[in-house]
Order: sequence, then structure tokens, then C-alpha cells
Amino acid sequence: MALSTRQVTLIQDSFAQVEPIADTAADIFYKRLFELNPELRLMFKGDMKAQGKKLMTTLKVAVAGLDDIGKVVPVLKTLAERHVQYGVRPSDYTTVGNALLQTLKQGLGDAFTPEARQAWVELYRTIAQVMKAHAYPGFKG
Repeated sequence: MALSTRQVTLIQDSFAQVEPIADTAADIFYKRLFELNPELRLMFKGDMKAQGKKLMTTLKVAVAGLDDIGKVVPVLKTLAERHVQYGVRPSDYTTVGNALLQTLKQGLGDAFTPEARQAWVELYRTIAQVMKAHAYPGFKG
């Protein structure tokens, strides 16, 4: 992962601001995700509050692990395998990334600066690439 030290700091600092509103952020995320692609709602069978907690826990682990990315990659690969079982398609990663960025913008307001946004774009792009490469061998895109 080619994030600069500055980008890691921006991501970790901005996520620290999200943590106190984690439940609200998760609600915003899933609402936006389903607005962007209502078909994705069909993949979620359980309690959405519990799903939101899983999302925020996974993000917390990923963000905390940016100081030692080697520990994050195996977690991403396992997550990718589960997502294939749920029916996630490669194109769904774009929708998820857009929902994440819009959630951060709404949740952080002015604190989600252009520089912080770009750091999150780079992080998510890398996460999606690692997951798609593992889940869909030979996938280009």
C-alpha cells in the first residue's frame, strides 16, 4: 500500500472523529449504499445495527493497521472471500467506495478536507484492489 505518512495520519485522525458517531456513520453508510444501488439490500439478511457495528469494527482494524500494512492484507483477503460468498460483484466495490466517501463527508463536515478525502480515496482504492485481486483472480479493473 503506497500511502504516505501524512495520508495515514489524515485517515487515522479523521476516523478518530468518526468513532464517537460510529452508529450514526454506519446508518448513513448503509442508507447511502442502498440509495446508490437498491439491489445490494438483498445481500443483507440480518440486523442492520449489528451489521453496522461489524462495518465500523472492520474499518477500525484497517485504519489502526495502516502502520503495519502486512497485518491488514490477510484480513482483507479473508473479507474478500466472505464477500464473494455473499454475492458481491467487482462493480459493487465502486458503489461501496462512493457510499463510504459520502458518509465521511456527511459525518465529518468541514473536517473532511480535500486532502483527507484524497487519502481515503487512496486507501479505499488499495483495499478494493487487494480484495478484488484475491476474490476474482485475473480480474482487471
